[in-house]
Amino acid sequence: MTDVTPSLPVYLDYAATTPVDDRVAAVMQRYLTVDQLYANPASRSHMLGWQAEQAVEQARRQVADSLHADPREIVWTSGATEADNLALTGFMRANRERGMHLVTSIIEHKAVVDTASALELEGFEVTWLTPGTDGCITPEQLRHAMRDDTALVSLMAVNNELGSVNDIAALAAVAHEFGAAFHSDAAQAIGRIPLDVEAQGIDLMSLSAHKAYGPKGVGALYVRRHPDIRVEALIHGGGHERGMRSGTLPTHQIAGMGKAFALMAQEGDADQAHIAGLAERFMAGIAQTGGIYHNAGDGHHVPNIINLAFDGIDGESLLMALRDVAVSTGSACNSASVDPSYVLLGAGVPRSLALSSLRFSFGRFTTEADIDHALGVLQHAVSGLRAPAPAGSG
Repeated sequence: MTDVTPSLPVYLDYAATTPVDDRVAAVMQRYLTVDQLYANPASRSHMLGWQAEQAVEQARRQVADSLHADPREIVWTSGATEADNLALTGFMRANRERGMHLVTSIIEHKAVVDTASALELEGFEVTWLTPGTDGCITPEQLRHAMRDDTALVSLMAVNNELGSVNDIAALAAVAHEFGAAFHSDAAQAIGRIPLDVEAQGIDLMSLSAHKAYGPKGVGALYVRRHPDIRVEALIHGGGHERGMRSGTLPTHQIAGMGKAFALMAQEGDADQAHIAGLAERFMAGIAQTGGIYHNAGDGHHVPNIINLAFDGIDGESLLMALRDVAVSTGSACNSASVDPSYVLLGAGVPRSLALSSLRFSFGRFTTEADIDHALGVLQHAVSGLRAPAPAGSG
């Protein structure tokens, strides 16, 4: 155990959001106040507007470079949720003649699940794939679900609750065999797995800044420049972003996202090596406590997300017992629900274990001291919750 005292509370919920890197915040500050470059990037009649537009386009290139894409293929959004909505609804509405069938999985982010469900109400047909216990969809599964009228396949790169990694290149290849387009939610993937939209055959990809040490409230949708990839706008008014997403662009947030993605491209490998060491330390420490299961731990997964089930312990009770440690019972987008995680149930985790599960997620600023403190608190809490009640207490 390290002797360094951690900062409290210890934050192990990086999959929900990451802190903004100081270097990102410094870039954002340049575009906010009266003595900075605060102009509207759509104002092309004066130099201040040109300078703001230059910042937006530099960020567009930084995001594109991280994906090996063309900057003209990046469409700014308010986040990955909007990007998912634009990808699914915008594409399916614009390509009705290609087919009315969409394929996705039951453990996608709610932004995809709920959007696909809304499309069903519009008359589109959705096939919902069930992953294996490793939390992944196989190319063979997808192939069996494909039809002549399948227009789009949407499968995430990295699952936000399990950390499981899909082979998106192989899945995209299957989609293309049937003439369908392929979309992937990559909010949890930037800097954590290799992304190359050209080599992997990706047609649409959703991105988020705040999962990559950038600001909340900004994201992007990669849209391949190809005549067959058409997206109908969901937000109208001004024709910004090549007609796909109108609205005044938040220069400071976009510049922050660009810097964050540039840093992830430069430092992602070092970050992941650091995090992998922390994950190994965490798992070695937790192994001393019995009755703990690593959900979807038998497949390929990123090291920064570890989902554990604590047999015989209610997850909410354990969460409350973890003083000074910030973790979650699942996706932050579904945290108000008292039901077990639909992702865990979808991956075949028994309901009793799903109710006893917590997600631990590490990041760039997590230290060994944080891990050691969390282990101590966790082991104490588990022992206390599993201790038999005193005689006569019932």
